[in-house]
Amino acid sequence: MTQWRSRTADEVYPSEEIEARLRAELPKWTYEDGWIRRKVRTSGWKSTLMVVNTVGHLAEAAWHHPDLSVSYAFVTVKLVNHAAKGVTEKDFALARKIEEVLMWQPGLEEGAALEGTPDDPRFKYIKYD
Repeated sequence: MTQWRSRTADEVYPSEEIEARLRAELPKWTYEDGWIRRKVRTSGWKSTLMVVNTVGHLAEAAWHHPDLSVSYAFVTVKLVNHAAKGVTEKDFALARKIEEVLMWQPGLEEGAALEGTPDDPRFKYIKYD
């Protein structure tokens, strides 16, 4: 894994480093208009609300607040550190946590007691990448 220059939690990253880190660490995230972004596709409105509530819980617990665009079958998460006026380590940390929790598939864990969502479209809620 590439080593990045150590920064304080509120130090703004330059755009070249943001893009390089996203490619290396969060390939489903993009950098656009000063924000890091992730579009999560869902199977419909109930699923979209589950994603919104999950992201809301993680963001509130982290005391770092994303902008969300919510539609019937997707949620776009946008992160920037408003106080620092740019993308900081806080944004990368929250993006990693969002990715970890939303994309978790317990049925894929070896030897795990949790089976995961049945492989049936009636029960799917996130369209995993």
